[in-house]
Amino acid sequence: MAMIGLFGVLIAFIFFLVFQCFFVCKKSHNVALLENWPFLGMLPGILFNLPRIFDWLSEVHEANDMTFAFKGPWFSGTDMLFTVDPRNINHMLSSNFPNYPKGPEFKKIFEILGDGIVAADMELWEDLRKSGHALFHHQNFLKLTVSSTTSKLKNDLVPLLDQAAEENIVIDLQDVFQRFMFDTASILMTGYDQMSLSIEMPEVEFSEAADFAEEALFYRHLKPVILWRLQNLIGVGVESKMRTASEFFNSMFAKIISTRRKEEKSGVKKEQTINAVTYYLNADTAKYKLLKPSNDKFIRDVVLSLLVAGRDTSSSALTWFFWLLSKHPQVMTKIRQEINTKFDPTDLDKLVYLHAALSESMRLYPPIPFNHKSPSKSEVLPSGHKVEAESKIVICIYALGRMRSVWGEDASEFKPERWISENGGLKHEPSSKFLVFNAGPRTCLGKHIALLQMKMVALEIIQNYDFKVVEGQKIKPAPTVLLRIKHGLKVTVSKNI
Repeated sequence: MAMIGLFGVLIAFIFFLVFQCFFVCKKSHNVALLENWPFLGMLPGILFNLPRIFDWLSEVHEANDMTFAFKGPWFSGTDMLFTVDPRNINHMLSSNFPNYPKGPEFKKIFEILGDGIVAADMELWEDLRKSGHALFHHQNFLKLTVSSTTSKLKNDLVPLLDQAAEENIVIDLQDVFQRFMFDTASILMTGYDQMSLSIEMPEVEFSEAADFAEEALFYRHLKPVILWRLQNLIGVGVESKMRTASEFFNSMFAKIISTRRKEEKSGVKKEQTINAVTYYLNADTAKYKLLKPSNDKFIRDVVLSLLVAGRDTSSSALTWFFWLLSKHPQVMTKIRQEINTKFDPTDLDKLVYLHAALSESMRLYPPIPFNHKSPSKSEVLPSGHKVEAESKIVICIYALGRMRSVWGEDASEFKPERWISENGGLKHEPSSKFLVFNAGPRTCLGKHIALLQMKMVALEIIQNYDFKVVEGQKIKPAPTVLLRIKHGLKVTVSKNI
């Protein structure tokens, strides 16, 4: 009975502290956001600002010289260092890369991706990196990228937009882009068109499972212990969502891999193209010793990581891009002028302003808002902050793109011109400053493919359609590991004549 009484007193004390913290936060807005409270640490600041977590973190980084130490609740093991200092980023991701593997904590958070390249480290990561580079630069794979994207544009996206224009239908542009990128990514990774993008807009089980997983990963990623346990208390449990998603992915890939193995054994080659499943089923283990072509679970892990990345990152970037265009019609006008004077379907690199506008959009709204590192050995970062071995470091890429100390006083403004040099070419920015495609040895393998597909989609829409964002929508990021608009982007479409 004494233990029960003591526990009750402890709970009452915690709730009293929470009430006090939230009261102070409401009154003082930013002043108390990094207050280190007894027992609770700095957790109340995050909880109070969870609905606007990305913007709040931007404000806190700016106010703390781009780096600050987050103190979690006592005895929770959840202290973290947050940094967006380009010197620290370059140090961790490039110059001292060997000391900053993903680490066991990251692998635990992203366990649903198994041995995929996202969570892999050391020798396995090196084999996945080298084999992935060979796949993404294979001529047949690049041809498949262009042909599948072109086909989906002509046969699915255009009819959908035409119908929306003719019948004045409101569409969710974010959902459209997710479906489009899922179908093209599925062709590239599995050889199958999932046909989720059509006039009928069928339900997509994969999307529901992926959304479940991404929401759960956000809470795990931002707060490995406290936040995901709180989420279990206030709604559908994070771990329950993760299990549901994992079960679906396992079932989906079991069927795909089984079918592809049977095709390989039969010796029948249906087409002269290449996809990720068949590529890894035939991986050269003499060259890549840690790959496991005979292990279905391994194939599932590798391909799922690539499929999720292909679906979500580009669709996120396109959604925010078109939302920004709706807010800045002068940028749309300049892109159309460039298309009318410089467009060459065989060389999209000539569209410098389009590339600049896409880069500027991703600076402000990076598809992946966080990166997570953990040093193998203790050391002092260039900013002067000491980090202990196995400690947690979070790079908020969303905040990095909004730092006035990095991008100038106009950092919050959408200005594609900042990416164009005096001679009219593209201006290069170091990856430690523009971290959208990661940096150093872990730079995104599919960067060239992602940019190509985004330009092809943007060109098709900008050349042939006008769109108007439905009024009254609250456009804000959803709290997930991928930066999506919380309630989608509802638009009306008309033909550009």
